[in-house]
Amino acid sequence: MAATPDVLLVTFALAPDGEPGGDLLVSELAGRGVGARWVVWDDPGVDWAGARLVVVRAAWDYHRRCPEFLEWARRAAAAAPMLNGPDVFAWNADKSYLCALADRVPVVPTALLDDATLVPGLRAALERWGTVVIKPRTGAGGVGVVVAQSTTDHRLEGLTAGPWVVQPLVESVRTDGETSVYVLDGGAVSQVAKAPGGDEIRVHELYGGSSRPVPVDAALGRLAEDVVRAAAELLDADLPYARVDLMRWQGAWVVSELELIEPGLYLDVDPANAARFADLVARRV
Repeated sequence: MAATPDVLLVTFALAPDGEPGGDLLVSELAGRGVGARWVVWDDPGVDWAGARLVVVRAAWDYHRRCPEFLEWARRAAAAAPMLNGPDVFAWNADKSYLCALADRVPVVPTALLDDATLVPGLRAALERWGTVVIKPRTGAGGVGVVVAQSTTDHRLEGLTAGPWVVQPLVESVRTDGETSVYVLDGGAVSQVAKAPGGDEIRVHELYGGSSRPVPVDAALGRLAEDVVRAAAELLDADLPYARVDLMRWQGAWVVSELELIEPGLYLDVDPANAARFADLVARRV
């Protein structure tokens, strides 16, 4: 049996070779003298204890199997060092973290809904913000996002299982789009600008969105670093990697999401992120 490499890059069964461009990350690590390979998180044949470091990169089914994923993360982290780690994952898997961050950094206004509070909570949000966006509290990739203008809006039939967060519709996504800043070891290292397609508000390529690398804006870089620092303080945790998604709300940039579990590196859009992330991993092995 071949020896387990230094680093296990964690993906899911539908993407066994990792995120798009994932081969670049393996190559960059090899160039730094670090052996790495992609493994599927729920593959029972993986020897987690044989690795020097476990790095979750493309476990893009975690939102559908969250309890099972978190239990795996706890077991794997008990066997080998893991970047960010299971306690961070558990906190970040529930978008209520935005409410916790709101006392420290600017975020898109966010309220919580469940089945018991759906109607009165939605009514209050509509009165406060007008058109709103409802998202699963545990969700990824824009799945289950619903826009509504009233409690009788037919689009509410598309709600997935709760609980949810509700937020104002940030109209600037249609003009300014969304921007993602990568923060590695506490410093902003790259930025990707994303725009929706057509009448969509979701910027994901699946829904017609487009992405392009842009130079790191100094002010947005500082904001992203502040966000990661605030999360680290809340969690009393080391956060080696993060992606901070930002939107413009009422004339200011605010956090729409903080990705600490498996943020795609957009290696097919910005291949240089492979070297940046490889530097981070090589420092931690």
